[in-house]
Amino acid sequence: MARIVVLGAGVAGHTAAAFLRKWLGKQDEIVVISPQPKYNWIPSNIWVGVGLLKKEQVTFPLAPIYRRAGIDFKQARALALYPEGVPGNARPSVEIEYTVEGKAGQREHVTYDFLLNATGPKLNFDATPGLGPGRNSLSVCTASHAEETSRIFLEKVARMKRGEKQRFLIGTGHGACTCQGAAFEYVVNLEFELRSRGVRDKAEVVYLSNEYEIGDFGMDGVHIRSGGYITPSKIFQESLFAERGIDWITRAHVREVEPGAANIETLDGEQRSVPFDMAMLLPPFTGVGLKAFNAAGEDISSTLFAPNGFMKVDADYTKKPYEEWKPRDWPRTYQNPSYSNLFAAGIAFAPPHAISRPRATAAGQVIAPAPPRTGMPSAMIAKAVAHNITDMLHGKSGPTHTASMAEMGAACVASAGANPFSGTAASITVFPIVPDYERYPEYGRDIDYTFGEIGLAGHWIKILLHHLFLYKARMLPGWALIPE
Repeated sequence: MARIVVLGAGVAGHTAAAFLRKWLGKQDEIVVISPQPKYNWIPSNIWVGVGLLKKEQVTFPLAPIYRRAGIDFKQARALALYPEGVPGNARPSVEIEYTVEGKAGQREHVTYDFLLNATGPKLNFDATPGLGPGRNSLSVCTASHAEETSRIFLEKVARMKRGEKQRFLIGTGHGACTCQGAAFEYVVNLEFELRSRGVRDKAEVVYLSNEYEIGDFGMDGVHIRSGGYITPSKIFQESLFAERGIDWITRAHVREVEPGAANIETLDGEQRSVPFDMAMLLPPFTGVGLKAFNAAGEDISSTLFAPNGFMKVDADYTKKPYEEWKPRDWPRTYQNPSYSNLFAAGIAFAPPHAISRPRATAAGQVIAPAPPRTGMPSAMIAKAVAHNITDMLHGKSGPTHTASMAEMGAACVASAGANPFSGTAASITVFPIVPDYERYPEYGRDIDYTFGEIGLAGHWIKILLHHLFLYKARMLPGWALIPE
């Protein structure tokens, strides 16, 4: 009998736990540890944030799902890993903290044979003074954040209907953010809703980004085949924004968010204030703060985790110039190099380097997007890790499945306005995610598998995916047939 512990119940953790339960025998124990009691289909939070969905429509309780599936669920926060065990018990364990009968701070050690770190990120609002819910800006990173954003948005709509003008600032709230896709989806959905509600003439909409050019998305941009032409994503997004009257500011780091204004700094050193009536600015990510200790009780966190708090895996973390970065630097099995029974998936693994060219101000402030590791890639990586753990439990000496972001493609359907008759979505495929200029010298990607279109059909696909992935996440009959 083996015990596999999964830290986190987001896309990566939930996917891995579901497949582990499917592939392993009843004698093997699957334990999911997450501080959140509910699963959140995060891509649909943008619709919550403009008042089209309630948070209950994008979340569901995890405990009943896991109970039915035969997965042990512990609502708790992971504090530290002990991959060599603790004095008196040499079996590896994770220390967790939870609340019992209203008493916080209760701790225990959960032993494991294999552990998957799929905690996702810490939403690092503290990186920018004044950033985030409860301060001077809003977010759609969680369903609760999106619900509050919706409330404020609808208040602004009511003001505009009374004749007041409003200024909306949407984008990234720090120079090192990695969430341009969510910011893009939210700004175009907000603009669409302003038109649908008849108040567009009273609104100014500004997109604020740490990208060198919009359309970068943390992937160094992408050339897509569309309408018989090959178009850079920069032109694709600029055209959409120009068509909808959305202004944009790029190459920007938010130094501070004050009530009604974001103080920004650009790559060329300019500092200025950008006023707003409502700001939805997404935070940078870090690891969740997991520590690690060896059998002697010595802190080995720097051995297991990169300085940003994400777990080291089978990647090449050698520091080298941008021109020397290679696709083969990226991990393939997501196994920790120090402990063979530790893996990481989704945002929890440390990327070896950015995908987009790193840039910084003369004073050293980084203003460049970090690499994305969410959605489809996150699920595919988690499934590969579940395969590897299963195979190793069945006698294989090491990981047998790979899921390198330099060898996989991804499909993204980005909502650009939700309406069954006039809505649109941008449907884009990219192969590979990490560009490979050795194999594809001209564009870094296979242009035959990298294409994009925007239209009503994409919106219907987005709606279908919303329902399909919530169905899959509930582990209902046939869930495993739905692709990642």
